[in-house]
Amino acid sequence: MLPAILLAVTPDVTPSWTQVLLYALVPAAVMVAGAVIAIIRPPGPAIRSAILHFAAGVVFSVVAVELLPDIVARHRPLEVGLGFAIGVGVMLALRSLTRKAAEKEKAVPTPSLPPGVLWASQAEPNPTPAPGALPMGLLTGVGIDILIDGLLLGIGFAAGAEEGMLLAIALTIEVLSLGLATAVELRQEGQTKTRTVSIVAALSALLVLGAGIGITVLKGASDNVMELVLSFGLAALLFLVTEELLTEAHEEPESPWLTSTFFLGFLVFLILGMLV
Repeated sequence: MLPAILLAVTPDVTPSWTQVLLYALVPAAVMVAGAVIAIIRPPGPAIRSAILHFAAGVVFSVVAVELLPDIVARHRPLEVGLGFAIGVGVMLALRSLTRKAAEKEKAVPTPSLPPGVLWASQAEPNPTPAPGALPMGLLTGVGIDILIDGLLLGIGFAAGAEEGMLLAIALTIEVLSLGLATAVELRQEGQTKTRTVSIVAALSALLVLGAGIGITVLKGASDNVMELVLSFGLAALLFLVTEELLTEAHEEPESPWLTSTFFLGFLVFLILGMLV
C-alpha cells in the first residue's frame, strides 16, 4: 500500500519534484526487499529460472507497452536508428570488456609464497573464500533498465499524476522480480549477503535518480532528444532480456511451467500498462 502522503496527490494535479521522488522510493525499497527475501530463503534452481523468466517477460513487456508506442508515435527514424545503434554498441562493448576482464582474472597465476606463508595457508582449516567476479553484463543491463524505469516514471508524472501513479505500481512489480533475480545471480557468483544487498540497493537508487531526471531535465526536452534516449533504452532492455536474463534462465532444463512464467510476466505488465 502506498503511503498516505503519496496518495494525497490528486489525479488532475501534476505532483511536485519531492512527491515524485517519494513515489520512486516505493519501487526502490521493494527491489531491496526482493533481494533480502532471496537471501533469507534462497530459491532452488527451478525457482531461480522461473524468477529470471518472469523478470525477462516483464522487461520485454515494458519494451512493448511503454517504449515502442512512444517511439513510434514520435516518428523520427533517424534518431531511432542512432539511439538504437549506440545502445547496442555500448552493451556489446561493455560485455566484451567484462568478459576480457574475467578471462584475465582467471588467467592470472597464483603468486608464489614464501615457504612459511604457504605452510600457514595450508594449515588453515577453513580459509575464507574470495568473492566471485561481479556479473557486470547483468548488472549493467539491470542498472540501465532501472534508470530508464525512473526516467519513464518521471516523464509519466510530468504528463499527469494519475498516469504516474499507475506506472509506479507497474514498475514496482517489475523491480521486485529484478531484485530477486539480481540477488540470486550475485549469490551464485559468490558475493556475500551484505555485498549483495548493497549492490541491489545501489541499483535501486538509480530509479530515484532517473525519476528526478525525468521530471526535471527531460520534462522540456525536444522530441529529438527524447527519441534518442528512449531508443537507447530500447536497445539496452532488449539486450538485457535476450543476452542476460534468458541466457541465465536457460541454464536450467526447460519445462512448460518455466516457459509459461515468461508469458505470465509479460501479461501482468501488459494488463497494468493498459490501465495507465
